[in-house]
Amino acid sequence: MDTVTAESVLTIWGVWQAAANLSQRTINERTAVIRHLLTFSQCGPYELTPEHIVLYTTRPGLKDSTRATYHSTITAYGDWLVKTGRCKRNPAHQAPSPKRRRGLPRPVKDDDLPHILEAANRRRTRMMILLGVLAGLRVHEIAKFAGEDIDWDNLSMVVTGKGGKTAYLPLHPILAEEAVHFPREGAWFPAYGRTGTIGARAVSKAIKSAMNRAGVKGKPHMLRHHFGTTLLRNGANLRVVQELMRHESIATTQIYTQVTTNEMREAVNSLTPTSPTHTLAA
Repeated sequence: MDTVTAESVLTIWGVWQAAANLSQRTINERTAVIRHLLTFSQCGPYELTPEHIVLYTTRPGLKDSTRATYHSTITAYGDWLVKTGRCKRNPAHQAPSPKRRRGLPRPVKDDDLPHILEAANRRRTRMMILLGVLAGLRVHEIAKFAGEDIDWDNLSMVVTGKGGKTAYLPLHPILAEEAVHFPREGAWFPAYGRTGTIGARAVSKAIKSAMNRAGVKGKPHMLRHHFGTTLLRNGANLRVVQELMRHESIATTQIYTQVTTNEMREAVNSLTPTSPTHTLAA
């Protein structure tokens, strides 16, 4: 593989993605996948074949979700090559598309949430947790949250999520109370020892540490799962929950209904009526 040629092509592709308002995080992740694919396949940036893609996405140890993500990224790269006249066909369209198996959400238990908040040893860690559980923010969205993202006149918050898409969410009263301890302008979670904000990993690490101290197993994303399942459990309309969760497809939101359905089934199955002591007629 000609590394210089590959890098120049990936750089141009990155510019096109930026023009489509994709986040820098997404661009970096996509570029890393294609760079690794080209190295793995030992081919140039325009020489990918369906066989290369199949061999790359079926490597041992990859999760179904990872295979699907890789295939999606390679497809986007191939579409760009065709669109810009660099290739005649997209090899990804000729390769099998892995099915993404979606697991059920695993929300933090109601009883565990107070313990996690108590285990937050800093105010900013507590706010990270609250942004996850009261606004459904993802860790990378929490990391870049700033004072300007709150519209105090309308008691709402602006969130820029996946693909650079902007959404306006209601500001929960508890978040409004806690927000007075944070700047009205500038990053809420600035990095230590350098300019800019902390990254998603730092947010995840801070929340995970609080969960560990509280003796709660799981991942920070479970806070977002709690947000979605609690809304549905409290009777919120599925379409409303989709908007609040910022899901592209309502099918993704419907997965959260399975959790509440399972909870209802367990509740019904827990009913144990007392057996009658008298003899029943046939």
